[in-house]
Amino acid sequence: MAKVTRKIVKIDEELCDGCGLCVPACAEGAIQIVDGKARLVSEVYCDGLGACLGECPQGAITVEERPAEEFAAAAVEEHLKELGREGGAHRHEHEEVPAASRGAGGHTFSCPGARTMDLRKRAEEECVEPEVAVEGKLTSELGQWPVKLYLVSPNAPYFQDAELLIAADCTPVAYAAFHPDFLRGKAVVIGCPKFDDLDAYLHKLTAILKANDVKKVTVLHMEVPCCFGLVQVAKQAVAASGKDIPLEDATATIRGEVVTTFAV
Repeated sequence: MAKVTRKIVKIDEELCDGCGLCVPACAEGAIQIVDGKARLVSEVYCDGLGACLGECPQGAITVEERPAEEFAAAAVEEHLKELGREGGAHRHEHEEVPAASRGAGGHTFSCPGARTMDLRKRAEEECVEPEVAVEGKLTSELGQWPVKLYLVSPNAPYFQDAELLIAADCTPVAYAAFHPDFLRGKAVVIGCPKFDDLDAYLHKLTAILKANDVKKVTVLHMEVPCCFGLVQVAKQAVAASGKDIPLEDATATIRGEVVTTFAV
């Protein structure tokens, strides 16, 4: 099959520890664990969008541009059927694709849902003042995308020299002043210790702390018992990083109040 120059994932087998978090993140089934390592099973299954990037706690997955077989949606559909997974998540050839999303040969590669974006630079360029209200609404303090712990990349630029906020995903809903009181000036990751894999959280947080000079970690969680798991994971990640990083714990009540923040 003829090859075209396009975006496609690259897996560093030396960094890969075979955790498998990237496998379900790939909607096309292009990545599988083979002999204890994540491997690209076929170039035709990889669309180059990079949704798997933020799932790797070791930073073993990147996107490169090189000659590769063209992405084949029809082959993906058949492949997903063999895997017992539902397909149909791809654009049809007749659908219009924005020019800004096309790579070499017209192939799409940019995925806004998972692509690392540093929003701090945009705020600086637009001279956004944190407390300036626009039509009665406060300005968002979010300085990055994505925010889900499962999706962020440990090597994202917004983690370097930052204060890290680890927030239970219910806290922005329960606590009205979440943005000015907790999010302002911080990098953030959110998750739910009740429904998510805490071992995966530990691996990702440890990778973030090892890869960056994080100045401080703040954990904001709900008062419900299951939510305290975030604090334990944060403590373990700081210890595993081998760094002396200040750690603070704050609890949000269901009625939207925050108890006194204290050092752990």
